[in-house]
Amino acid sequence: MTNCLYSDIIIVTKQSIVRFDTNIQKRGVIMNDKIYAYCRVSTQRQDLQRQIDNITKLYPSAVIYSDKFTGATTDRPNWNKLHKILTAGDTVVFDSVSRMSRNAAEGAQLYQELYCKGVNLIFINEPHCSTDTYKQSAAQSIPETGNEIADIYIQATNQVIMILAKRQIEIAFEQAEKERKDICKRVKEGMQAKKNKAAAEGITIQYGLDKGAKLTTKKSISAKEIIKQHNKDFGGSLNDHDTATLAGVSRNTYYKYKAQLRAELEK
Repeated sequence: MTNCLYSDIIIVTKQSIVRFDTNIQKRGVIMNDKIYAYCRVSTQRQDLQRQIDNITKLYPSAVIYSDKFTGATTDRPNWNKLHKILTAGDTVVFDSVSRMSRNAAEGAQLYQELYCKGVNLIFINEPHCSTDTYKQSAAQSIPETGNEIADIYIQATNQVIMILAKRQIEIAFEQAEKERKDICKRVKEGMQAKKNKAAAEGITIQYGLDKGAKLTTKKSISAKEIIKQHNKDFGGSLNDHDTATLAGVSRNTYYKYKAQLRAELEK
């Protein structure tokens, strides 16, 4: 991380963080009308509402961007859209640092980039990591005295404190990444324990699909029946566009189902 991130960060010890005024965050007041928020969950089945409620309770006017993708990947299309439009003075609110990124190296780098760009970052569950906290700490810097020897010690002290500030941010992201890995490990161990217990009782448990197997849903069955009955290629009267509309599926899904139907007929 470059010095830009810490050019105005001086005091970030555990003791001094307690004294920082976080009332601005608690009141949800920001001296800028461009307030954004970002929410993310790791799977399509998880709900974003808890994060949204936490954010809108403090920042009701925030424009919310969200993704339902794993934090272990960089495929976050709505975050990318938000990232592109951020300018100096904008504010982005997160429920926690883990929602920004659960990869420690990527998260610290992104924090640095946005800080240097002049973007305000707020983490509701970790207010000590919000950029305002570090900006407030600049007022507590140790001034130089004009005494050459004393100032050498003061400069060294400030430099050490800047290193502590850097670690404060990195540790937060490292902890979020560790929590993700721990959860994945516990889930995997729990699933294996259930399989082992069931096997001892003569029961076979399988998680997920067999390799090469396809997931069949009621919606896909219904859509395929409509395609077979109404599309011109299968003896019906509708073109592709009208058939997809009738089936209630997207263009890509329609052509996927159509290709599957053809493959089944050719067997």
